Amino acid sequence: MQRLIKDIKIKKRIRKDPGDLTPLIDSLRNHGLMNPVVITKNNELIAGHRRIASAKVLGWQFIDVMVLDKISELEKLELEIEENVVRKDFSDDELEDARARLDALKNPGILKRILNAIIRLINSLFGLEEK
Repeated sequence: MQRLIKDIKIKKRIRKDPGDLTPLIDSLRNHGLMNPVVITKNNELIAGHRRIASAKVLGWQFIDVMVLDKISELEKLELEIEENVVRKDFSDDELEDARARLDALKNPGILKRILNAIIRLINSLFGLEEK
C-alpha cells in the first residue's frame, strides 16, 4: 500500500538528529524501499522518519506504508523505540565476508567467466533457459 509522502504527519520524534542520509538515499536510489514506513490509519508516522526524509530528497511523491489500526500513544512510542533499538549490525568479520562475496560476484575470475560463457552457449544451442 502506498501513501502520498506529503500526507504523512510527522509529529514529535525521539530521534533529534537523522544523521547522514547519504547512504540511505543511495540505497533507495539503487535498490528501492526494502521496508515500508509504519503509520497510523490517520497517516501519523510511527516508524521510518529517515526513509521519508531520504525519499523526499529523491523527489518521490509516494512511499510504501504499513498501516496500523487501533494503536495507542503508548504502543506508538514503544514501536518507535523498538525499531531504533532492537536490531543488530553486521560484525566487522561479517561485513568483510559480505564485501568479499559481493566483489567475487561482481568480478568473477577468468575461469568463472569462461565457464559462464560455455554454459550460455550450450543453453542457447539447446534452447534452455538460464537460471
